[in-house]
Amino acid sequence: MDKKTTSRDGTSLAYEVIGQGPTVILVSGAMSTGGTVAPLARRLADRCTAVVYDRRGRGASGDTAPYDVDREIEDLAALTDAVGGETALFGVSSGGALVLRAAASGLPVARAAVYEVPYADHLAGGAAREATYKEQLGKALGEDRLGDAVELFLRLTGLGEEMIQRARESPMWAGMEAVAPSLAHDDAVMGDGLLPRDRLAAIGVPVLAVAGGASPEWMREASREIAETVPQGTYRVLEGQTHAVEPDVLGPVLAEFFTG
Repeated sequence: MDKKTTSRDGTSLAYEVIGQGPTVILVSGAMSTGGTVAPLARRLADRCTAVVYDRRGRGASGDTAPYDVDREIEDLAALTDAVGGETALFGVSSGGALVLRAAASGLPVARAAVYEVPYADHLAGGAAREATYKEQLGKALGEDRLGDAVELFLRLTGLGEEMIQRARESPMWAGMEAVAPSLAHDDAVMGDGLLPRDRLAAIGVPVLAVAGGASPEWMREASREIAETVPQGTYRVLEGQTHAVEPDVLGPVLAEFFTG
């Protein structure tokens, strides 16, 4: 990240800008940094000015305590000011939940797009699963058991025990533990894990909700309900795609929406 700006509470935010056209800030999800969405930014760069940044508590950005979701919305406001005013927003997974919160807050957003925000209304036992995860995550982080916190998140995403053990033994595990404290941030962004209907109904800009055709049905249902609840919502399914969506597939869809 070659640029820095400062949020309202003094937190330093690292970001970079590429491309030309309408400005879009890309918001990453849990266990990720701005580098995670950089390939998508490069795919958008021929039609959009793409901004990628490290959310607070990860990468080259700071993390001022105490955390509050409103501070992350202030981060987006600071980035918006830094890149010249009104922007569009895109968020993936829990980053999409942050984008929807920001759009409902009155932030100067032209358009917003999200990919598979994991609202658990249509997941069997979803609310109970989210409550258990929240309790266990808080305990693990409170006791500085960062590896256990990473394991909890990986299980939440459906990763099997054998794959989790392989991840623990891989060179990338140390980096995963380093970003583990930010799991609490994403947990706060997701709230109780259920679709925030009143908040979505207050969004006054066009919203594109996208899901992968090869993802679990409950994720597609969550995306469809986002589009149906937002007054100016649109729903798209990308056939053959999973939660790990290919930038070359998603990029043209987003570019069309943001330049339309």
